[in-house]
Amino acid sequence: MYLDPSLFSFTAALESQWERIRDEFRALEREALVAWPEKFLYDRGWEVFGLFAFGAKLRDNCARCPGTARLVQEIPGMTTAGFSLLQPGTHIRPHVGYTPAVLRCHLGLVVPPGCEMRVGGEIRTWSEGRCLVFDDTVEHEVWHRGNADRVVLLVDFRKSAHREALGAIGESHPAAT
Repeated sequence: MYLDPSLFSFTAALESQWERIRDEFRALEREALVAWPEKFLYDRGWEVFGLFAFGAKLRDNCARCPGTARLVQEIPGMTTAGFSLLQPGTHIRPHVGYTPAVLRCHLGLVVPPGCEMRVGGEIRTWSEGRCLVFDDTVEHEVWHRGNADRVVLLVDFRKSAHREALGAIGESHPAAT
């Protein structure tokens, strides 16, 4: 399920700096990206550049994108952050995340037409400079039917660090638990 990004104060900071974040990504050499490790989810065309992985800072990568690293490091409860690139023709198969303790945020950086993500029964598209927040323990999948690379900043953050925001959607809402 998707959540309203405005519930989380950090999304405004990311959105206000999206061009700077995009420019840091564009300064990377393509060879710096690596294939997403869970190859069973896709056939080809998914590459990432990590900044933080499960709470650990990837120092060399953060040094290459210092502004982005500083911004994501300020997100309460941030556990994982990095860039995610999908090549045209990529399909990420339906899957669910590993833990209900986190939510996922995508900040659109380069979004050509033809890119969609389904979370539960709802399909949305990314927009450049805008965040999507969703519960990745709900089945989701992605299609890239466009003709240029799609790039997002991907950030996982602990729900427990955002209890006040999640309280606004009600205790019975699955994302609040």
